[in-house]
Amino acid sequence: MAVSSESLLRDALELSAGERAVLVDELLESLGKPDPKIEAQWLKEAEERLAAYRRGKLEAYDVDEVFAELGKSD
Repeated sequence: MAVSSESLLRDALELSAGERAVLVDELLESLGKPDPKIEAQWLKEAEERLAAYRRGKLEAYDVDEVFAELGKSD
C-alpha cells in the first residue's frame, strides 16, 4: 500500500521538534549532494561551539524548549 504525502506529513508533525529537525535535514540532504567546502565550514563551526560549551563559554538549551519558545505568539 502506498503512503500519501499527507499521511507522512501528519505522522511527521507528531514527532518531537528535534526529530523533525533531523528529518528535515535528511530530506534536504536527499535533494542534492552537499558542497564539501560548506560541510567543512559547518564541521569547524560545530567543533568550535562544542569546545566553547565544554569550556563553559557557551550555554546549551533543550531543543524542545527552544522550539516551544519560538512557537509562542506575542
